[in-house]
Amino acid sequence: MRLPLMRREIPTFIALVVGIICIIQFFIPHWPFGRMVDTFADWFTIMQAVAIWLGALNLLKISFQKVTRKKGHDRWYGAVVILSFMLMAITGLLLSGGRRFQMPGTRFDWLYINMFAPLASTMFALLVFFVASASYRAFRARSWEAGLLLVAAFLVMLGRAPVGDSMTGFMPPGYQLSDVASWIMNYPQLAGQRAIMIGIALGVASASLRLILGLERSYLGGQ
Repeated sequence: MRLPLMRREIPTFIALVVGIICIIQFFIPHWPFGRMVDTFADWFTIMQAVAIWLGALNLLKISFQKVTRKKGHDRWYGAVVILSFMLMAITGLLLSGGRRFQMPGTRFDWLYINMFAPLASTMFALLVFFVASASYRAFRARSWEAGLLLVAAFLVMLGRAPVGDSMTGFMPPGYQLSDVASWIMNYPQLAGQRAIMIGIALGVASASLRLILGLERSYLGGQ
C-alpha cells in the first residue's frame, strides 16, 4: 500500500463514515447508531490525550532547538519553558501523591497556587492594555455606525457603574442609565449576538460538510 493512500484516502474515508453516522444518530438516536457514536466519543477522548502528549513533546522539541542555537535572543525563553515544564511534570507525577496530585496541600498544588496562578493573572493583566488599545481604535467615531457603537458602549459602561444611577437618580424608574444599559443589552445587543451565533452555526455546518465530503483536506497537512 502506498504512503499517499494512507495519508489522504483512508483519513478522508474515516471522516466520511464518522460524519455520516453522527448525522444519522442525531435523527435516529437508537441502536446501533447511538452505541457507535459513544464509541467514537471514546476514541476522540483517547486521541485528545495522545494529542496533548504530542503537543507537549513538540513544545519541548522546539524549546530545545531554541536553546541549542548559538545565536538568538529567545534561547533563554526556551530554557525557562523546559525547566518550568520539567518542574511541574516531575512534581505532579512523582512528588505529589500519585493521582491525588491536584488535591489541596500537595506540592503540585503549592506550585499551581503560588507560581502558575500569579503568572497567569499577570499575563491577563497585561492583556488589558491591548484590549484598551483595540477599544480605542474601534470606538473612534469615523462613521455613523462607529458613532452609534461609541454612544451605546458609553451608555452601557455608565449604566453598569453606580455612578450612572447617581447621575440620573432624579429620573423616574425605567429611564435611568441602568435601565437604558439593560435595554441595550437585552434587545439590540442580544439581537446582534444571535445573528453572529447563527452565522457561526452556518459556518460550522458548511465546514463540517466540506470535511465529510472530502473537499476540505487542510487537516491532512495541506494536501
